Amino acid sequence: ALLDAPVGRLDALPEGLLAALVGVRDAARAVQSGFAGSAREERAADVEAARRAAKTMIDDVYGTAERLVANSEHDVVWVEDRERGGRSLRVAPLSVAGLLRDRLFGQNTVVATSATLELGGSFDAAAGAFGLLGEGAPAWRSLDVGSPFDYGKQAILYVARDLPTPGRDGLRPEAVDVLVELMASAGGRTLGLFSSRRAAQEAAEAVRKRLPDLPVLCQGEDVVATLLRTFAADEKTCLFGTLSLWQGVDVPGGSCQLVVIDRIPFPRPDEPLASARQRAVEKAGGNGFMSVAATHAALLLAQGAGRLIRRSTDRGVVAVLDPRLVTARYGGYLRASLPPMWFTTDKAVVSGALRRLAVSS
Repeated sequence: ALLDAPVGRLDALPEGLLAALVGVRDAARAVQSGFAGSAREERAADVEAARRAAKTMIDDVYGTAERLVANSEHDVVWVEDRERGGRSLRVAPLSVAGLLRDRLFGQNTVVATSATLELGGSFDAAAGAFGLLGEGAPAWRSLDVGSPFDYGKQAILYVARDLPTPGRDGLRPEAVDVLVELMASAGGRTLGLFSSRRAAQEAAEAVRKRLPDLPVLCQGEDVVATLLRTFAADEKTCLFGTLSLWQGVDVPGGSCQLVVIDRIPFPRPDEPLASARQRAVEKAGGNGFMSVAATHAALLLAQGAGRLIRRSTDRGVVAVLDPRLVTARYGGYLRASLPPMWFTTDKAVVSGALRRLAVSS
């Protein structure tokens, strides 16, 4: 039944899939009854531990199947097909705001901290996601404590305004030309953050052909930890990758002086959770694009740009190869979510700065 279901979000479960889920739910319930009937028997410690683990797993199976069968309007259900792991049926809440409001913020005093809670110059996006906005929301206060870094002197934000708008997948030739020019000026030292595996691979292949003296590592060629160690150990080495490199990468010093972002990381239009949440906001009379897609992109942009300056002595450039960051109406909101770097659209200025950094390193 799962193999016959369409990939993507399911507003209603196909008959065959629904029947299969009912069967799984009923079978799990029967197994649960068996556990209940043997609860008073005495067992060795290892046997009891295995029994409890098995009961936890069957409870999860029953709960998930029951939730899928219910097909609540507060859940999003979709079929996913991955290269590793094959096809799976998934369910997630449309929003966790209500749960957080009732079960966390309504009962406790909470301190929430992050480098990326403030988006577009405001905490409202995070507060809304946490259930802290609207009628009946608990009182909350926000504080921006600033940064220990002097971004205006340590970093440049370059947006390639003259490039065409990026396509759905891969890199346009004009964007590859800018990427190669900037990397040549930096003498390597580049972390490339791409919106898709295909774009990262195409960029790696192009740079290897046009800049053969610069070693280029690409995510998927080895485990991420090994790639990061190699990248950090050699200033000429460059690293290209996708989402897992946008967060948590900490490579201070001369090995990372150029962070390239190929496009604004909006969720794909067919991404199940984002599209369902955007639709729900629009049904309620809100702006689904700004509330969901733009907020998602702002968060990732802030996290990606944050890979550049990791210490007070770091210097470098964040280069965005997507002109919409300055030409689109939402560009100001996205830029306001980034660290206050010195901003330019002049590629010659940026290339010169990268060359000077390379010489001084």
